[in-house]
Amino acid sequence: MLVSVDPTSGEEIARWDELTPAELEDALAASHRAFEAWRRTSFEIRQGLLRRVATNLRDGAEALARLMATEMGKPVAEGRAEVEKCAWVCEHYAEHGEADLASVDVATEARRSFVAHRPLGPVLAVMPWNFPLWQVFRFAAPAVMAGNTALLKHASNVTGCALEIERLFATAGAPPGLFTTLRLGSRRVGAVIDDRRVAAVTLTGSTPAGKAVAERAGRALKKTVLELGGSDPYVVLEDADVELAARVGAVSRLINSGQSCIAAKRFVVVAARRAELEERLVAQMASVAMGDPRHEDTRLGPQARHDLRDDLHRQVTTSLAAGARCLLGGELPEGPGAFYPATVLGGVGPGMAAYDEELFGPVAAVIPVADEGQALAVANDTVFGLGAAIFSRDQERAAALALEHLEAGCCFVNDFVRSDPRLPFGGVKESGWGRELGAWGIREFTNVKTIWVA
Repeated sequence: MLVSVDPTSGEEIARWDELTPAELEDALAASHRAFEAWRRTSFEIRQGLLRRVATNLRDGAEALARLMATEMGKPVAEGRAEVEKCAWVCEHYAEHGEADLASVDVATEARRSFVAHRPLGPVLAVMPWNFPLWQVFRFAAPAVMAGNTALLKHASNVTGCALEIERLFATAGAPPGLFTTLRLGSRRVGAVIDDRRVAAVTLTGSTPAGKAVAERAGRALKKTVLELGGSDPYVVLEDADVELAARVGAVSRLINSGQSCIAAKRFVVVAARRAELEERLVAQMASVAMGDPRHEDTRLGPQARHDLRDDLHRQVTTSLAAGARCLLGGELPEGPGAFYPATVLGGVGPGMAAYDEELFGPVAAVIPVADEGQALAVANDTVFGLGAAIFSRDQERAAALALEHLEAGCCFVNDFVRSDPRLPFGGVKESGWGRELGAWGIREFTNVKTIWVA
């Protein structure tokens, strides 16, 4: 049984039965049949479908934003922006996908030799609840444009969103089986990965979940793309515009109520600017209204589930017990809902949960360091390597430091880390492997095929 609960009130919204074994078999068979036909369609047909899906997204933006607010607590203003970003990624691949997959001639002694990209088959996506539309579309748009079909195993608490995505494709004219939501619990994912008709797997989620999927897919010799956790450092150098760093950092830290793999989490600041950063960051974080995500003025909604909120509070309290200073927030609010206030911890260091673990909520950890060299070392002192940002008035030097020293897949100078359909997105170390988005993302789930003509 899949259950959706409103994190604002704690009340159950809906529940769905899981697919029976027979229903799952029908879904896998339909996806494979659809692939055999879809792989032979023209790029023009695929472009038309994605553009119609983009139209459906925009037409349903208000209802979709409210559904996300109800199922996982996303403020409606952010929900509308998420819907628009999904429409953008559909249109991006409709416009650029054919060129991204164009064959490339390579000079050899053959009469002609070239490299082509051909689809693999049904791609299973195991997706999280925090961006219930965007995480799906950033995989589905390029996968479908490349000629694959899509199988979605979404987080159980956003089953309503998962079914809506399937409906968006169906009403846009997608053939049966092209995009299928699999109503399954996590314990049944392994059997789907094993199925011979499933060609590849992509997962966005926790590092333990990624390791489990990678192990299962590896035994079946199936391609995977994994976008896992992150503990993004925001490095504030001595010559930084501290007001900018605090403002941008607070926005990043509070996006999606702090529940983002690429949110600013560790503010690594040189000692000379620590006091100023703490003061400005506290002011920025304190100005954010917390409340019902369906209200237009809410910028900080509840955490998606009570257990996640409680684990976040454990990380805060144990960090304080280990010597961190609470500069803002840090206390569980009274009343219903999985709310957690904007929180800033100062004096964070090794051995504290706020230093060693990912903080998946609206908690900023300020880590003071002596100088630039120590700042870069601390930034890299994590098992994660998804995103990183560096703040300095010397933009070229900061870019060089990011290029040569920061161990992350996405590095930003004087701005917050984000995903963009035009650029590759993904991490290193325990943040996963492979890339989504850009030309690199659409090629991940293709057969890079060499053709030699003597």
